[in-house]
Amino acid sequence: MRYHNITKDDMLNGDGLRVVLWLSGCEHRCPGCHNPVTWDPCGGLPFDEKAEAELFGKLDKPYISGLTLSGGDPLYPGNREEVTRLAKKFRENFPDKTLWLYTGYLWEDVRELEVIKYVDVLVDGPYVEALRDTQLYWRGSSNQRVIDVKKSLGGETVLHCE
Repeated sequence: MRYHNITKDDMLNGDGLRVVLWLSGCEHRCPGCHNPVTWDPCGGLPFDEKAEAELFGKLDKPYISGLTLSGGDPLYPGNREEVTRLAKKFRENFPDKTLWLYTGYLWEDVRELEVIKYVDVLVDGPYVEALRDTQLYWRGSSNQRVIDVKKSLGGETVLHCE
C-alpha cells in the first residue's frame, strides 16, 4: 500500500479534529476530483513501519477524535488487505476514537468486506461534479451518503447525523 500524506488537526473529513491518511490508488477517476494525484496506485510513498508509527503517534493525542482514511480510495482492490489490517490495529489501539472511511464504491457493494466491521462512518459513492454542493457536510456531491456503519449493519442503511 502507498500513501501521499498524513494530515493532522483536520476538521473537513469527519467529525471533530482528525488525522487523515491519504492513500494512493483509485479506479473511479471521477471528473472534477479534488485529489487526482492520488489515483495512481504506484504514486506517493510506501506505507511502511515508519509511516505507521507517524500515523499512530499523531492519533495518540487526546484531542484527536479519530482517523479518516481517504485518497485515492482506501477500498481500491490493491489497498484492501492492508487497510483492513490498519483499521483493526487502529480499533485495538484507540477503541474510543472513530474511524471514517471515504470510498467511491457504494455501501451496498462493500458492506460485506471485513474492514467494514472496524469502520464507524463510511462516506460512499463517486464524486459527481454536476451534483457538487458546498453546503454539504463531509462530502462533495449530493449523491454521496454519510453512513452510520454500526447502525446499518443490521439491514437498513442509516445515515449519520449532521
